[in-house]
Amino acid sequence: MRKVFLVGAGPGDPELITVKGLKAIQKADVVLYDRLINEELLTYAKPEAELVYCGKSPDNHSFSQEDINKLLCNYATQGKTVTRLKGGDPFIFGRGGEEAEELAKRKIPFEIVPGISSGSAAPAYAGIPLTHRDFSSSVAFVSGVTKLGAEEDQYWHHLAKSIDTLCIYMGVKKLPEICNKLIQFGRPATTPIALVHWGTTNRQQTVVGTLADISEKMDHITNPSMIIVGEVVTLREKLQWFEQLHLEEDSKTQAFVG
Repeated sequence: MRKVFLVGAGPGDPELITVKGLKAIQKADVVLYDRLINEELLTYAKPEAELVYCGKSPDNHSFSQEDINKLLCNYATQGKTVTRLKGGDPFIFGRGGEEAEELAKRKIPFEIVPGISSGSAAPAYAGIPLTHRDFSSSVAFVSGVTKLGAEEDQYWHHLAKSIDTLCIYMGVKKLPEICNKLIQFGRPATTPIALVHWGTTNRQQTVVGTLADISEKMDHITNPSMIIVGEVVTLREKLQWFEQLHLEEDSKTQAFVG
């Protein structure tokens, strides 16, 4: 029996993976990878390594979580080094905790390799600092999808006024409902909000509005997107470095071609 590495691949830009994460890819006999990882990272695997896609989209699961857990255990008990490559960080809405529980139950050795979560990286690439001396001294990473049922109102009631900046994962489909809940429980309708789609990649798009009007502006924005709520969003107007970088690169390319 070898070892399983549960690795955070980062938010999309392949250069944002950690050195330790990259080494785990290089030493793996088997790499199980998710939908949101940058497939450029797979080129670092050994030529003979087995690459297994087990990605899950919101409406289509090629593998259930139970199937993935079984695959990890089966490969490891065959004596193989396994790297489970997950978008972002495996322990921040990545279900890495469930996979680690299964490995621990089977007494299979494992390591957790943290990654940069889209919750911090996407806002940074959009020019939105999550904390700022003048605007925010608290930030919460929360899911737009909960299993709380009847307690959902209590969930949003707690978040509406107790946290300066909210970073909401998996919330695009429920965004109108989320905005209404936040307004209902005391957040001003004028509160700035941003959606960052495919953050840190060359497909990145950012839409900015308020809780009152963002639903009217997001018709072309789908998953994967990070939602940021709070006054820090206003800083994007001055700090949107990533888009500016691409504009400068495009202008240089056009000047060279011309």
